[in-house]
Amino acid sequence: MTTPPPETPTAVDNYLSDLLAPADDTLTSALAASDTAGLPSIQVSAASGKLLQLIARIQGARHILEIGTLGGYSTIWLARALPADGTLVTLEYSARHAEVARANLTRAGLDKTVEVRVGAALDSLPQLVQEERDFDLVFIDADKANNPHYVEWALRLTHPGSVIVIDNVVRGGRVADPENTDPDVIGTRTALQLLADHPKLEATAIQTVGAKGYDGFALAYVQE
Repeated sequence: MTTPPPETPTAVDNYLSDLLAPADDTLTSALAASDTAGLPSIQVSAASGKLLQLIARIQGARHILEIGTLGGYSTIWLARALPADGTLVTLEYSARHAEVARANLTRAGLDKTVEVRVGAALDSLPQLVQEERDFDLVFIDADKANNPHYVEWALRLTHPGSVIVIDNVVRGGRVADPENTDPDVIGTRTALQLLADHPKLEATAIQTVGAKGYDGFALAYVQE
């Protein structure tokens, strides 16, 4: 067996994205605006965005919670899966990032569907609980050290049948290194252990390789 050249995963990712998750003016503009504003290029890939959209559609999600907005690229993918009366709440720590996201969502015609809340997610999540919000799908893609806390709050904001997705759980393979003490790795390992141990969750995790490098995501189903 031969090892593929380093450029092959990116080439395949680009091929699959062009074929199955082609960009449109709205998505292209969102990426361009984020880049112009100096936001880090850490948004999901097009293929991952399409996957999130399909998960939301398969789930029949009417209410979605996103933890980590950045420039709103993944938000657009998710919001497009919602029915006409659907809603999406997205939490963003940075006021600057939220400003860019709001502009991108307005251009996408989704500003009435999506609510961007600014501030630390661990401050916003208790507010959502107090409001008795309930979500069919939660997408977690924020600071990885707090992933266990985000999962715990997600459980309080969902119901049996809801789905929780956590991005970037492989960390280039570092998640499997017990000697790695990086807070993001520890947070990710702790979150995965929570998915494994919690009686209300049935979960798996998948490795991915492509334009965004070597990483992966976890998918959990909320049980009775």
